[in-house]
Amino acid sequence: MALARLRLLDRHGLLLPALSATALRSLGDLRALCTLSTTLRSGAGEDEIERIRREFDDAKRNYLSIPAAIKDMPKMNPQGIYVNKNVKLDDLQVYGFDYDYTLSHYSEHLQCLIYDLAKKHLVNELKYPESCLQYEYDRTFPIRGLYYDRLKGCLLKLDFFGSIEPDGCFFGRQRLSLSEIKELYGTRHIGRDQARHLVGLMDVFCFSEACLIADIVQHFIDAKLEFDPSYIYEDVNQSIQHVHRSGLIHRQILSEPEKFLIKKSQVFRFLKMLKEKGKKLFLLTNSPFYFVDGGMRYLLEDQHFDGNSWRELFDVVIAQANKPTFYNSDHPFRMYDTQKDTLTFTAVDQFLPDQVYYHGCLKSFLQITKWKGSEVIYFGDHLLSDLRGPSKAGWRTAAVIRELEDEIEIQNGDSYRFQQAKLSIIHDLLGKVHAAVVSTEKGQVYRALLNELNAERRQCRSGMRDLFNTSFGATFLTDTGRESSFSYHIHQYADIYTSKLENFLSYAPESWLHPPHDIKIMPHNAKVPASLFSTS
Repeated sequence: MALARLRLLDRHGLLLPALSATALRSLGDLRALCTLSTTLRSGAGEDEIERIRREFDDAKRNYLSIPAAIKDMPKMNPQGIYVNKNVKLDDLQVYGFDYDYTLSHYSEHLQCLIYDLAKKHLVNELKYPESCLQYEYDRTFPIRGLYYDRLKGCLLKLDFFGSIEPDGCFFGRQRLSLSEIKELYGTRHIGRDQARHLVGLMDVFCFSEACLIADIVQHFIDAKLEFDPSYIYEDVNQSIQHVHRSGLIHRQILSEPEKFLIKKSQVFRFLKMLKEKGKKLFLLTNSPFYFVDGGMRYLLEDQHFDGNSWRELFDVVIAQANKPTFYNSDHPFRMYDTQKDTLTFTAVDQFLPDQVYYHGCLKSFLQITKWKGSEVIYFGDHLLSDLRGPSKAGWRTAAVIRELEDEIEIQNGDSYRFQQAKLSIIHDLLGKVHAAVVSTEKGQVYRALLNELNAERRQCRSGMRDLFNTSFGATFLTDTGRESSFSYHIHQYADIYTSKLENFLSYAPESWLHPPHDIKIMPHNAKVPASLFSTS
């Protein structure tokens, strides 16, 4: 009876006044009071859990109403230009471009080619077992923006704040569970000391590298052989670099351009429009000139180009620039003789029309051109090699990320938005569960509801991930719909980003691009709030 009366008083906010009116005659009375108070709070917490349970049951019944609730949500433009920092296009007088995956685009055959050539180099030159030749490039496995841990041998996907995705850690081709991740790393968050061992795989060429690393690690696991993960990275990376620097890949692409290169006539239209507007254009690439020249000739052969050479589109052409070293070195420019395939010995103190230059550095480039940083924008696909240097030098920067278009299409789809809406509801309910229980004693009702909510959350996250990539999910997003570490680098080094150059044709050259005021991090990621419909 006393306990029932106390519950009644507590429900009406009268417990403390009633108790304060009664003198506590002994320490035993105080202990008894504490026990009663804890019991009351635990009971109130259990009542709240039951209420949340009913809310969860209602939400599950209301899942069918989600499609109607999200039907009128605005969709993002897959061909849009997305803005991290204000850019007034009218103020830009100089446009610079990388070549690979910026001016040129490649088919999926290229990743297979890089993988196969690097794999053969591992076996033939670095004496890896011939059984490694059995592996083939798996386009469904890697995404851009992964990290390889040279100390532990894992491929990792990190979120915006540097924590390992619960389902984004692979040892070889084996996905590690959350408990295995915590056993290996102690915590999901990567600290500064651990980060020293991570290597970022940020550009499109890294797809084949990530896949080959995972396959070689898996080979050693299956063979039950001890190995040093750092050696595997060094050997695979050396093999990938050999494929590029030896010219193997360049010669193969130029021998079958129709197989590897994708023609995009709108790129030429964009470049021509810029020239007609009086803009200065320059090409700055790490690729050798013969490769760029062969590719550009193929890409523009159907464009009825009026000039004698594609080089007439550009005021300056620089090949083998050695980015990112280009941005902080003192290397001199060398003029390249396109007829003799040699470098001249005369000092370069001006950039002449229709000429090609090798090497060089940013400091000399700015001294020769007299171009101010604020009027220059540079387009590239590699966030670190292409854009970090220009960003620090005061240039405006634009990232060309081909995956963006496909990922926005998926985010716009009903399947993704349905799962995201469900996940938003589950997160709200989980927050209420954790806030409701004040007792350290977690009852059976609490544990049962928590397990159900967590299971529902895992199902939503898995459903969202598999819409993009069954191994690592989306490039820009984590499984919870939040931004990835790759998004962090875009936010840091790209003033604007888009899926391809020709998207700029839809914008007036005088446009003023500015980020939406209601977006905190990545402007293309639309959120589906639980408040769109009631769950009670």
